[in-house]
Amino acid sequence: MGAILTAVLWFLAIGAVLGIALSFAAKFFAVEEDPRIEQILELLPSANCGGCGKAGCAALAEAIVKGEAKPGDCSVVDGENLKKISEIAGVTTENKVKMRAVIMCSGTHDFAKKKYTYEGVEDCVAAAALAGGDKLCPNGCVGLGSCTHVCKFDAIKIINGCAAVDPNLCHGCGTCVRACPKNIIKLIPADAKYWVGCTCVESGAVTRRACEVGCIGCKICEKNCPSDAIHVENGLAKIDYDKCTACGKCADACPRHIIWCADGKTLVKEKECAPSV
Repeated sequence: MGAILTAVLWFLAIGAVLGIALSFAAKFFAVEEDPRIEQILELLPSANCGGCGKAGCAALAEAIVKGEAKPGDCSVVDGENLKKISEIAGVTTENKVKMRAVIMCSGTHDFAKKKYTYEGVEDCVAAAALAGGDKLCPNGCVGLGSCTHVCKFDAIKIINGCAAVDPNLCHGCGTCVRACPKNIIKLIPADAKYWVGCTCVESGAVTRRACEVGCIGCKICEKNCPSDAIHVENGLAKIDYDKCTACGKCADACPRHIIWCADGKTLVKEKECAPSV
């Protein structure tokens, strides 16, 4: 019994000594964190969306303090907090244009023609590896929701085989842009009203065979724009948002009805040829 008691006492003594040693080591080797990191972290949205390219908001806050990132790298933070973060970091507040994502494809099941029936993993990347997906259009939305899986704000839904973004929920973080294997999700200014719902650069004849609403490069939108804000490049209409006045004449004139419109608080489509959220 005495031997057991002695052993227990020795274990307790050793444990106490090690505990004191670890406590001393923790204090001695502790790295002091810049208090500005915590201050900036409190102002960031805590979305941890990864849109800034960092592992999360904490990593971004640390990078801003170290001068390795800019406050404006966060696309979700509002203007007031952006100003405060810039003041804490000691940098000039940036004039940031708020962006939002749009799906530049109108190829729902009603309009896009298919080359085969896909049966496999519900993932756009996996499906796109099989001859670019089941849609005949080489730039058509795969529609299996890889973009919806990465969106932290529930701003994207798959409707009738094609992705659609709710402009009221999108924060323009860009994670969906990087997730799309077909590169059909683009960021445009948040206050932009119109965009072209197509990215197909094939000839008009090829586009017609692949999709009933794809852009055929007819230039009717270009001819009807009074602001010289839309031009057909490589067979595809593109809007210059520095010139666009949101008059809507291009959308009204488009014979294929693939110029989308975010009107007020709801996402609508001219002639109702595309999915809406």
